[in-house]
Amino acid sequence: MRLVSLLPSATEIVYALGLGDDLVGVTFECEVPAADRAGKAVVVGGTDTRGMAPGEIDAHVRARLAAGADLYTLHADALAGLDAELILTQDLCRVCALPSGHVSDALEHLGCRAEVLSLDPYTLDEVLHSIVAVGDAAGVPERARTLVAGLRARLAGVATAVAGRPRPRVAVVEWTDPPFTAGHWIPDLVVAAGGQPVAARPGARSVRVPWAELRDAAPDVVLVTPCGFHLDGAVAQARTVAPHFPGTPVWAVDADALVVRPGPRLVDGVEAIAAVLHPDAVPAAPAGAVARVA
Repeated sequence: MRLVSLLPSATEIVYALGLGDDLVGVTFECEVPAADRAGKAVVVGGTDTRGMAPGEIDAHVRARLAAGADLYTLHADALAGLDAELILTQDLCRVCALPSGHVSDALEHLGCRAEVLSLDPYTLDEVLHSIVAVGDAAGVPERARTLVAGLRARLAGVATAVAGRPRPRVAVVEWTDPPFTAGHWIPDLVVAAGGQPVAARPGARSVRVPWAELRDAAPDVVLVTPCGFHLDGAVAQARTVAPHFPGTPVWAVDADALVVRPGPRLVDGVEAIAAVLHPDAVPAAPAGAVARVA
């Protein structure tokens, strides 16, 4: 089956299911093995925000949305030439990826008959169900169920390791300028890792909050997980967060690899967060996953 992924998390799911060779189209933000890049057409483009500060990115996004402009561009001509059978997209977040309605309109205009599967999980459990949905749509249902069973077994292993232990209060800063608290599945990751999320929005959209609200939640630990950044960028932003929480441990997390993309690697995120919260009960996080900055 010829697959097109219009969001990075879907690309990760496709590769986790062993379908990388079937993937013919991706976005400019998707991470694919270097050996595969030449064979993947880029069908979605957008602003390259590398080198921009968080406040600059926020201002750019707000200006585009206020003007009714799109943050992402679907390259319809590139899509038309791929003869796709299944397109993976989303309606979860306009800031994160192209909405599925744009895709459906383009397919109708082009006369394409590809199936469009929208992945819109708000909780960790829904993320796992979305992996099964991709496997079903791509014709590898048993492979998907085996993958999810393994992920659930790893979650159960963490749960056993932290069972009965005190749960640290954890504030997650999903964006730093302006500050946003954690929403969607991220509070679930904290719970699964043996923590108690505070000032969070489990199963709901992340929202802007004042620093005082996060401080008043009296966290024992602060995790900085800025969407769109790996560990080096998260560390730089965590250093700006630390002065708002004097005396509280502040950790940076590789957000794109472990926390913000709703795919199989969220379980890696749970294990890494558990290593921060319960270092004497679970194995240490791998190098490059987390770093303490205060």
